Amino acid sequence: MSESIEILHASTEHLGEIVPLFDAYRCWYGEENNLDGARRFLSQRMMAAESEIFFVRMNDQPAAFAQLYPAFSSVAMESIWILNDLYVIDSARGQGIGTLLLETAVEFARALGAVRLELAAGVNNRMAQSVCEAHGWVKDTEFLRYSLSVTDEINEPGA
Repeated sequence: MSESIEILHASTEHLGEIVPLFDAYRCWYGEENNLDGARRFLSQRMMAAESEIFFVRMNDQPAAFAQLYPAFSSVAMESIWILNDLYVIDSARGQGIGTLLLETAVEFARALGAVRLELAAGVNNRMAQSVCEAHGWVKDTEFLRYSLSVTDEINEPGA
């Protein structure tokens, strides 16, 4: 990598750099652009110490971020971290930035004494799957993951 790369542990002073990345990530998943909502959401998570965010500056420009949420394993009776979000802008892809963020997340969780990291990758996101597997992440073949919307909307099978 001939680029100048810096990995930072984000604080609220970095919101201006992270918000556009977070909004682009949400748009990549099909959500509408919402910079104000993104700023509010991230600010709330950071102020309440509900997430940790690392981001990458490439040539002094924000290029990627990862957001982790704390959780616990009842069986292990230990803490775990959920790597919920990882996004690299198009122009920075293929340069190892995602790998750097994965390694940073591992170091962070390990330093806090967590027993594991968890993440979910879309079934069609082959790039994310291959990067994870190449770095020792193991696909769960023992459990299926389910979700249920608990909003006021009606939950219909297949919806």
